[in-house]
Amino acid sequence: MTKILITAAGSYGDIAPYTGLGARLRTAGHEVALATHDSYAALVRAAGLEFRRLPADPRTRRAATADTADTAEPGRRPSGSGGNRALMRRAAAFIKELGGGLADAAREDTGLLLLSATTAPLGHHLAEARGIPFLDLPLVPGAPTGDFAPVVSGGRSLGRWGNRAAGRLSLRIIDRLYADAARELRARLGLPPATPRTVRRRAEAAGRPVLHGFSEVLVPRPTDWRPGLDIVGNWWPWHAPDAQLPPAVEDFLAAGPPPVFLGFGSMAGGEGERLSALAAAALRRAKVRGILQSGWAGLSAGHTSANADLLTIGEVPHALLFPRMAAVVHHCGAGTAAAGVRAGVPTIPVPVTADQPFWAARLASLGVATAPIPFQELSGDHAVARLSHALTQATAAPARRDHALTAAHRLAAEDGAGEVLKAVERLAEAEHPAK
Repeated sequence: MTKILITAAGSYGDIAPYTGLGARLRTAGHEVALATHDSYAALVRAAGLEFRRLPADPRTRRAATADTADTAEPGRRPSGSGGNRALMRRAAAFIKELGGGLADAAREDTGLLLLSATTAPLGHHLAEARGIPFLDLPLVPGAPTGDFAPVVSGGRSLGRWGNRAAGRLSLRIIDRLYADAARELRARLGLPPATPRTVRRRAEAAGRPVLHGFSEVLVPRPTDWRPGLDIVGNWWPWHAPDAQLPPAVEDFLAAGPPPVFLGFGSMAGGEGERLSALAAAALRRAKVRGILQSGWAGLSAGHTSANADLLTIGEVPHALLFPRMAAVVHHCGAGTAAAGVRAGVPTIPVPVTADQPFWAARLASLGVATAPIPFQELSGDHAVARLSHALTQATAAPARRDHALTAAHRLAAEDGAGEVLKAVERLAEAEHPAK
Protein backbone atom coordinates (compact mmCIF):
# COMPACT_ATOMS: atom_id res chain seq x y z
CA MET A 1 0.00 0.00 0.00
CA THR A 2 1.35 3.40 -1.03
CA LYS A 3 0.25 6.75 0.35
CA ILE A 4 -0.46 8.70 -2.82
CA LEU A 5 -1.04 12.42 -3.22
CA ILE A 6 -2.67 13.57 -6.47
CA THR A 7 -2.43 17.30 -7.16
CA ALA A 8 -4.67 19.04 -9.70
CA ALA A 9 -5.62 22.70 -10.18
CA GLY A 10 -7.95 24.61 -12.49
CA SER A 11 -11.60 24.22 -13.46
CA TYR A 12 -13.86 21.16 -13.28
CA GLY A 13 -12.42 19.51 -16.38
CA ASP A 14 -8.92 19.82 -14.93
CA ILE A 15 -9.94 18.11 -11.67
CA ALA A 16 -12.73 15.59 -12.26
CA PRO A 17 -10.73 12.93 -14.18
CA TYR A 18 -8.40 12.54 -11.20
CA THR A 19 -11.32 11.57 -8.95
CA GLY A 20 -11.95 8.49 -11.09
CA LEU A 21 -8.26 7.69 -11.19
CA GLY A 22 -7.95 8.14 -7.43
CA ALA A 23 -10.92 5.88 -6.80
CA ARG A 24 -9.33 3.16 -8.95
CA LEU A 25 -6.07 3.41 -7.02
CA ARG A 26 -7.95 3.30 -3.70
CA THR A 27 -9.84 0.18 -4.80
CA ALA A 28 -6.46 -1.45 -5.49
CA GLY A 29 -5.49 -0.87 -1.84
CA HIS A 30 -3.62 2.42 -1.95
CA GLU A 31 -4.31 5.34 0.36
CA VAL A 32 -5.17 8.32 -1.85
CA ALA A 33 -5.52 12.03 -1.19
CA LEU A 34 -6.40 14.60 -3.85
CA ALA A 35 -5.19 18.16 -3.33
CA THR A 36 -7.30 20.68 -5.21
CA HIS A 37 -9.55 23.72 -4.69
CA ASP A 38 -12.33 24.05 -2.13
CA SER A 39 -14.98 24.06 -4.88
CA TYR A 40 -14.30 20.37 -5.52
CA ALA A 41 -14.04 19.13 -1.93
CA ALA A 42 -17.43 17.39 -2.06
CA LEU A 43 -16.57 15.69 -5.36
CA VAL A 44 -13.26 14.43 -3.97
CA ARG A 45 -14.79 13.10 -0.76
CA ALA A 46 -17.70 11.46 -2.60
CA ALA A 47 -15.12 9.44 -4.55
CA GLY A 48 -13.77 8.13 -1.24
CA LEU A 49 -10.58 10.19 -1.37
CA GLU A 50 -9.04 12.43 1.27
CA PHE A 51 -9.43 16.09 0.33
CA ARG A 52 -6.52 18.47 0.81
CA ARG A 53 -6.89 22.14 0.01
CA LEU A 54 -5.07 24.06 -2.70
CA PRO A 55 -5.46 27.87 -2.87
CA ALA A 56 -6.21 29.99 -5.96
CA ASP A 57 -9.68 28.53 -6.54
CA PRO A 58 -10.80 29.66 -10.04
CA ARG A 59 -14.46 29.82 -8.98
CA THR A 60 -13.64 32.21 -6.15
CA ARG A 61 -11.56 34.34 -8.49
CA ARG A 62 -14.33 34.35 -11.08
CA ALA A 63 -16.86 35.51 -8.52
CA ALA A 64 -14.61 38.45 -7.68
CA THR A 65 -14.12 39.68 -11.23
CA ALA A 66 -16.14 40.54 -14.30
CA ASP A 67 -13.46 39.06 -16.56
CA THR A 68 -14.95 35.70 -17.46
CA ALA A 69 -11.58 34.17 -18.35
CA ASP A 70 -9.88 35.23 -15.13
CA THR A 71 -9.32 31.69 -13.95
CA ALA A 72 -5.68 32.46 -14.79
CA GLU A 73 -4.81 28.86 -15.59
CA PRO A 74 -1.65 28.57 -17.72
CA GLY A 75 -2.45 28.41 -21.41
CA ARG A 76 -5.86 30.09 -21.21
CA ARG A 77 -6.53 33.27 -23.12
CA PRO A 78 -8.93 36.01 -22.01
CA SER A 79 -12.08 36.22 -24.10
CA GLY A 80 -12.21 39.99 -23.71
CA SER A 81 -9.61 42.72 -24.00
CA GLY A 82 -6.43 43.06 -21.99
CA GLY A 83 -4.21 40.89 -24.15
CA ASN A 84 -1.51 38.39 -23.42
CA ARG A 85 0.46 40.59 -21.03
CA ALA A 86 -2.48 40.88 -18.62
CA LEU A 87 -3.12 37.15 -18.90
CA MET A 88 0.51 36.36 -18.14
CA ARG A 89 0.34 38.50 -14.99
CA ARG A 90 -2.81 36.74 -13.81
CA ALA A 91 -1.43 33.31 -14.61
CA ALA A 92 1.82 34.03 -12.76
CA ALA A 93 -0.14 35.25 -9.72
CA PHE A 94 -2.30 32.10 -9.82
CA ILE A 95 0.79 29.89 -9.95
CA LYS A 96 2.59 31.81 -7.20
CA GLU A 97 -0.37 31.33 -4.85
CA LEU A 98 -0.54 27.67 -5.81
CA GLY A 99 3.09 26.95 -4.93
CA GLY A 100 2.81 27.45 -1.19
CA GLY A 101 -0.37 25.42 -1.01
CA LEU A 102 1.25 22.51 -2.80
CA ALA A 103 4.02 22.32 -0.21
CA ASP A 104 1.42 22.38 2.59
CA ALA A 105 -0.57 19.54 0.97
CA ALA A 106 2.31 17.05 0.96
CA ARG A 107 2.63 15.26 4.30
CA GLU A 108 5.78 13.63 5.65
CA ASP A 109 4.44 10.15 4.87
CA THR A 110 3.59 10.85 1.22
CA GLY A 111 5.00 7.95 -0.80
CA LEU A 112 4.14 9.07 -4.33
CA LEU A 113 3.13 12.28 -6.09
CA LEU A 114 0.83 12.17 -9.11
CA LEU A 115 0.93 15.56 -10.83
CA SER A 116 -1.41 17.26 -13.28
CA ALA A 117 0.00 19.50 -16.01
CA THR A 118 -0.70 22.64 -13.97
CA THR A 119 0.89 21.35 -10.76
CA ALA A 120 3.80 19.36 -12.23
CA PRO A 121 6.25 22.28 -12.69
CA LEU A 122 5.87 22.99 -8.95
CA GLY A 123 5.56 19.38 -7.85
CA HIS A 124 8.97 18.52 -9.31
CA HIS A 125 10.64 20.84 -6.79
CA LEU A 126 8.66 19.28 -3.97
CA ALA A 127 9.64 15.78 -5.08
CA GLU A 128 13.30 16.81 -5.22
CA ALA A 129 13.28 18.36 -1.76
CA ARG A 130 11.57 15.47 -0.02
CA GLY A 131 12.82 12.57 -2.09
CA ILE A 132 9.31 11.56 -3.15
CA PRO A 133 8.85 9.55 -6.37
CA PHE A 134 6.48 11.18 -8.85
CA LEU A 135 4.57 10.65 -12.07
CA ASP A 136 3.40 13.37 -14.44
CA LEU A 137 -0.18 12.74 -15.58
CA PRO A 138 -1.23 15.48 -18.04
CA LEU A 139 -4.60 15.53 -19.80
CA VAL A 140 -3.25 17.17 -22.96
CA PRO A 141 -0.08 16.63 -25.02
CA GLY A 142 2.62 19.09 -24.02
CA ALA A 143 5.94 17.80 -25.33
CA PRO A 144 7.11 19.35 -28.62
CA THR A 145 6.47 17.30 -31.75
CA GLY A 146 6.54 17.77 -35.47
CA ASP A 147 3.20 15.96 -35.78
CA PHE A 148 1.15 18.97 -34.65
CA ALA A 149 1.50 22.48 -33.27
CA PRO A 150 1.21 23.17 -29.51
CA VAL A 151 -2.34 22.51 -28.40
CA VAL A 152 -2.86 26.10 -27.22
CA SER A 153 -1.80 27.61 -30.54
CA GLY A 154 -5.18 27.25 -32.24
CA GLY A 155 -4.73 23.91 -33.94
CA ARG A 156 -3.13 25.05 -37.23
CA SER A 157 -0.08 23.02 -38.27
CA LEU A 158 3.10 24.98 -38.99
CA GLY A 159 4.88 22.10 -40.72
CA ARG A 160 7.11 19.63 -38.90
CA TRP A 161 9.96 22.06 -38.21
CA GLY A 162 7.58 24.88 -37.28
CA ASN A 163 5.53 22.66 -35.00
CA ARG A 164 8.60 21.55 -33.07
CA ALA A 165 9.93 25.10 -32.80
CA ALA A 166 6.57 26.37 -31.57
CA GLY A 167 6.45 23.51 -29.06
CA ARG A 168 9.83 24.47 -27.63
CA LEU A 169 8.76 28.11 -27.44
CA SER A 170 5.57 27.08 -25.61
CA LEU A 171 7.65 25.28 -22.97
CA ARG A 172 9.85 28.35 -22.48
CA ILE A 173 6.75 30.49 -21.94
CA ILE A 174 5.51 28.05 -19.31
CA ASP A 175 8.96 28.12 -17.66
CA ARG A 176 8.70 31.90 -17.46
CA LEU A 177 5.23 31.70 -15.89
CA TYR A 178 6.52 29.42 -13.15
CA ALA A 179 9.81 31.23 -12.51
CA ASP A 180 8.79 33.37 -9.51
CA ALA A 181 6.75 30.60 -7.88
CA ALA A 182 9.60 28.11 -8.36
CA ARG A 183 12.15 30.49 -6.84
CA GLU A 184 9.99 31.03 -3.74
CA LEU A 185 9.14 27.34 -3.41
CA ARG A 186 12.76 26.21 -3.68
CA ALA A 187 13.80 28.75 -1.04
CA ARG A 188 11.03 27.55 1.26
CA LEU A 189 12.07 23.92 0.73
CA GLY A 190 15.76 24.64 1.32
CA LEU A 191 16.82 23.79 -2.22
CA PRO A 192 19.61 25.55 -4.13
CA PRO A 193 18.46 27.92 -6.88
CA ALA A 194 17.43 26.30 -10.16
CA THR A 195 15.24 27.60 -12.94
CA PRO A 196 12.09 25.78 -14.10
CA ARG A 197 13.86 25.13 -17.40
CA THR A 198 16.79 23.44 -15.62
CA VAL A 199 14.48 21.23 -13.56
CA ARG A 200 12.41 20.34 -16.63
CA ARG A 201 15.48 19.40 -18.62
CA ARG A 202 16.77 17.22 -15.79
CA ALA A 203 13.52 15.24 -15.86
CA GLU A 204 13.69 14.94 -19.65
CA ALA A 205 17.32 13.79 -19.56
CA ALA A 206 16.46 11.19 -16.93
CA GLY A 207 13.74 9.80 -19.20
CA ARG A 208 11.07 10.27 -16.55
CA PRO A 209 7.80 8.55 -17.53
CA VAL A 210 4.86 10.76 -18.44
CA LEU A 211 1.46 9.10 -18.80
CA HIS A 212 -1.03 11.13 -20.84
CA GLY A 213 -4.69 10.74 -19.90
CA PHE A 214 -6.28 10.80 -23.34
CA SER A 215 -6.82 8.26 -26.09
CA GLU A 216 -4.85 7.46 -29.22
CA VAL A 217 -8.24 7.30 -30.89
CA LEU A 218 -8.05 11.10 -30.86
CA VAL A 219 -4.29 11.70 -30.75
CA PRO A 220 -1.99 8.95 -32.02
CA ARG A 221 1.33 8.93 -30.17
CA PRO A 222 3.67 11.36 -31.96
CA THR A 223 6.38 9.56 -33.92
CA ASP A 224 9.17 11.78 -32.58
CA TRP A 225 8.40 11.65 -28.85
CA ARG A 226 11.13 10.20 -26.65
CA PRO A 227 10.64 6.83 -24.92
CA GLY A 228 8.67 7.22 -21.71
CA LEU A 229 6.12 9.66 -23.11
CA ASP A 230 3.09 7.39 -23.31
CA ILE A 231 -0.58 7.84 -24.14
CA VAL A 232 -2.55 5.46 -21.92
CA GLY A 233 -6.21 6.39 -22.42
CA ASN A 234 -8.66 8.51 -20.47
CA TRP A 235 -9.35 8.31 -16.78
CA TRP A 236 -12.96 9.27 -16.29
CA PRO A 237 -14.64 11.41 -13.60
CA TRP A 238 -15.94 9.36 -10.70
CA HIS A 239 -19.65 8.88 -10.16
CA ALA A 240 -21.44 6.52 -7.80
CA PRO A 241 -22.01 3.05 -9.30
CA ASP A 242 -25.73 3.35 -8.55
CA ALA A 243 -26.03 6.95 -9.79
CA GLN A 244 -29.04 7.74 -11.95
CA LEU A 245 -30.21 10.72 -13.92
CA PRO A 246 -32.56 13.04 -11.98
CA PRO A 247 -36.27 12.19 -12.39
CA ALA A 248 -36.91 15.46 -14.24
CA VAL A 249 -34.32 14.47 -16.84
CA GLU A 250 -35.74 10.96 -17.19
CA ASP A 251 -39.24 12.39 -17.63
CA PHE A 252 -37.99 14.80 -20.30
CA LEU A 253 -36.20 12.01 -22.17
CA ALA A 254 -39.31 9.83 -22.08
CA ALA A 255 -41.50 12.62 -23.45
CA GLY A 256 -40.04 12.68 -26.97
CA PRO A 257 -37.14 11.79 -29.27
CA PRO A 258 -33.55 12.05 -28.02
CA PRO A 259 -32.61 15.70 -27.47
CA VAL A 260 -29.38 17.58 -28.12
CA PHE A 261 -27.13 18.57 -25.20
CA LEU A 262 -25.71 22.11 -25.09
CA GLY A 263 -23.15 23.27 -22.51
CA PHE A 264 -19.97 25.31 -22.23
CA GLY A 265 -18.56 24.08 -18.91
CA SER A 266 -16.42 26.76 -17.28
CA MET A 267 -16.43 28.92 -20.41
CA ALA A 268 -18.55 31.92 -21.47
CA GLY A 269 -19.33 33.23 -17.99
CA GLY A 270 -22.00 35.92 -17.96
CA GLU A 271 -23.31 35.16 -21.46
CA GLY A 272 -26.09 32.84 -20.37
CA GLU A 273 -29.02 34.95 -21.50
CA ARG A 274 -27.68 35.50 -25.01
CA LEU A 275 -26.51 31.92 -25.49
CA SER A 276 -29.74 30.46 -24.13
CA ALA A 277 -31.83 32.47 -26.57
CA LEU A 278 -29.49 31.52 -29.42
CA ALA A 279 -29.62 27.83 -28.51
CA ALA A 280 -33.43 27.83 -28.23
CA ALA A 281 -33.81 29.50 -31.63
CA ALA A 282 -31.36 27.12 -33.34
CA LEU A 283 -32.99 24.05 -31.80
CA ARG A 284 -36.42 25.24 -32.86
CA ARG A 285 -35.24 25.86 -36.44
CA ALA A 286 -33.58 22.42 -36.58
CA LYS A 287 -36.74 20.82 -35.12
CA VAL A 288 -34.91 19.06 -32.28
CA ARG A 289 -35.33 19.10 -28.53
CA GLY A 290 -32.59 20.34 -26.23
CA ILE A 291 -31.04 20.09 -22.77
CA LEU A 292 -29.10 23.13 -21.56
CA GLN A 293 -26.44 22.56 -18.90
CA SER A 294 -26.17 25.80 -16.96
CA GLY A 295 -22.39 25.74 -16.30
CA TRP A 296 -20.47 28.94 -15.61
CA ALA A 297 -22.28 30.65 -18.49
CA GLY A 298 -25.61 30.30 -16.67
CA LEU A 299 -27.55 28.75 -19.54
CA SER A 300 -31.27 28.45 -18.73
CA ALA A 301 -34.54 27.78 -20.47
CA GLY A 302 -35.82 30.58 -18.23
CA HIS A 303 -34.01 33.05 -20.52
CA THR A 304 -36.21 31.92 -23.42
CA SER A 305 -39.90 31.92 -24.21
CA ALA A 306 -41.85 28.99 -22.75
CA ASN A 307 -40.75 25.82 -24.53
CA ALA A 308 -41.69 22.30 -23.49
CA ASP A 309 -38.91 20.96 -25.73
CA LEU A 310 -36.15 22.59 -23.66
CA LEU A 311 -34.84 21.57 -20.23
CA THR A 312 -32.21 23.16 -17.97
CA ILE A 313 -29.94 20.97 -15.83
CA GLY A 314 -27.04 21.46 -13.44
CA GLU A 315 -24.12 19.08 -12.93
CA VAL A 316 -24.98 15.62 -14.30
CA PRO A 317 -22.41 12.90 -15.11
CA HIS A 318 -21.74 12.99 -18.84
CA ALA A 319 -21.30 9.22 -18.74
CA LEU A 320 -24.99 8.86 -17.87
CA LEU A 321 -26.40 11.67 -20.01
CA PHE A 322 -24.47 11.75 -23.27
CA PRO A 323 -25.40 8.24 -24.50
CA ARG A 324 -29.07 9.30 -24.36
CA MET A 325 -28.50 12.33 -26.64
CA ALA A 326 -28.96 12.74 -30.38
CA ALA A 327 -25.84 14.95 -30.42
CA VAL A 328 -23.80 17.13 -28.06
CA VAL A 329 -22.83 20.80 -28.46
CA HIS A 330 -19.95 21.92 -26.25
CA HIS A 331 -16.71 23.89 -25.94
CA CYS A 332 -14.47 20.87 -26.57
CA GLY A 333 -12.47 20.78 -23.39
CA ALA A 334 -10.38 17.60 -23.33
CA GLY A 335 -12.66 15.69 -20.97
CA THR A 336 -15.94 16.75 -22.57
CA ALA A 337 -14.62 15.97 -26.05
CA ALA A 338 -13.64 12.48 -24.91
CA ALA A 339 -16.99 11.98 -23.15
CA GLY A 340 -18.84 12.66 -26.39
CA VAL A 341 -16.71 10.10 -28.24
CA ARG A 342 -17.18 7.58 -25.43
CA ALA A 343 -20.96 7.99 -25.70
CA GLY A 344 -20.94 7.26 -29.43
CA VAL A 345 -22.88 10.40 -30.37
CA PRO A 346 -21.99 13.16 -32.85
CA THR A 347 -20.51 16.43 -31.61
CA ILE A 348 -20.99 20.04 -32.69
CA PRO A 349 -17.75 21.65 -31.44
CA VAL A 350 -17.86 25.31 -30.33
CA PRO A 351 -14.29 25.89 -29.09
CA VAL A 352 -13.63 29.00 -27.03
CA THR A 353 -9.91 29.10 -26.17
CA ALA A 354 -6.74 27.26 -25.12
CA ASP A 355 -6.66 23.59 -26.19
CA GLN A 356 -10.31 23.54 -27.30
CA PRO A 357 -9.70 24.29 -31.03
CA PHE A 358 -7.18 21.42 -31.03
CA TRP A 359 -9.71 18.89 -29.71
CA ALA A 360 -12.45 20.28 -31.97
CA ALA A 361 -10.25 19.71 -35.02
CA ARG A 362 -9.42 16.20 -33.82
CA LEU A 363 -13.10 15.30 -33.49
CA ALA A 364 -13.86 16.65 -36.95
CA SER A 365 -10.95 14.76 -38.53
CA LEU A 366 -12.19 11.57 -36.87
CA GLY A 367 -15.56 12.03 -38.57
CA VAL A 368 -17.49 12.18 -35.29
CA ALA A 369 -18.12 15.95 -35.37
CA THR A 370 -19.32 18.68 -37.65
CA ALA A 371 -16.92 21.42 -38.71
CA PRO A 372 -16.06 23.45 -35.60
CA ILE A 373 -17.91 26.72 -34.99
CA PRO A 374 -15.50 29.07 -33.18
CA PHE A 375 -17.29 30.58 -30.19
CA GLN A 376 -16.80 34.15 -31.39
CA GLU A 377 -18.77 33.28 -34.53
CA LEU A 378 -21.88 32.64 -32.42
CA SER A 379 -22.35 36.37 -31.94
CA GLY A 380 -23.06 37.46 -35.54
CA ASP A 381 -26.27 37.90 -37.49
CA HIS A 382 -26.06 34.40 -38.92
CA ALA A 383 -25.30 32.60 -35.65
CA VAL A 384 -28.73 30.97 -35.33
CA ALA A 385 -28.66 29.74 -38.93
CA ARG A 386 -25.13 28.38 -38.56
CA LEU A 387 -25.82 26.52 -35.33
CA SER A 388 -29.12 25.21 -36.68
CA HIS A 389 -27.38 23.90 -39.81
CA ALA A 390 -24.77 22.13 -37.68
CA LEU A 391 -27.51 20.58 -35.53
CA THR A 392 -29.21 19.21 -38.63
CA GLN A 393 -25.90 17.87 -39.96
CA ALA A 394 -25.13 16.12 -36.68
CA THR A 395 -28.56 14.59 -36.09
CA ALA A 396 -29.61 13.69 -39.64
CA ALA A 397 -26.41 12.12 -41.00
CA PRO A 398 -26.20 8.37 -40.20
CA ALA A 399 -22.54 8.21 -41.31
CA ARG A 400 -21.44 10.62 -38.56
CA ARG A 401 -23.21 8.55 -35.90
CA ASP A 402 -21.65 5.39 -37.35
CA HIS A 403 -18.21 6.97 -37.04
CA ALA A 404 -19.03 7.97 -33.47
CA LEU A 405 -20.10 4.44 -32.53
CA THR A 406 -16.94 2.96 -34.08
CA ALA A 407 -14.77 5.39 -32.11
CA ALA A 408 -16.73 4.60 -28.93
CA HIS A 409 -16.02 0.86 -29.34
CA ARG A 410 -12.30 1.58 -29.67
CA LEU A 411 -12.37 3.81 -26.59
CA ALA A 412 -14.21 1.14 -24.58
CA ALA A 413 -11.29 -1.24 -25.08
CA GLU A 414 -8.90 1.11 -23.25
CA ASP A 415 -8.19 1.24 -19.52
CA GLY A 416 -6.29 4.44 -18.80
CA ALA A 417 -6.65 4.22 -15.04
CA GLY A 418 -5.48 0.62 -15.14
CA GLU A 419 -2.31 1.68 -16.96
CA VAL A 420 -1.60 4.29 -14.28
CA LEU A 421 -2.15 1.65 -11.60
CA LYS A 422 0.45 -0.57 -13.28
CA ALA A 423 2.92 2.31 -13.36
CA VAL A 424 2.28 3.09 -9.69
CA GLU A 425 2.91 -0.51 -8.72
CA ARG A 426 6.12 -0.61 -10.79
CA LEU A 427 7.33 2.50 -8.95
CA ALA A 428 6.39 0.99 -5.59
CA GLU A 429 8.32 -2.19 -6.44
CA ALA A 430 11.35 -0.16 -7.48
CA GLU A 431 11.27 1.79 -4.20
CA HIS A 432 10.68 -1.31 -2.04
CA PRO A 433 11.85 -4.39 -3.96
CA ALA A 434 10.74 -7.76 -2.66
CA LYS A 435 13.43 -9.47 -0.57
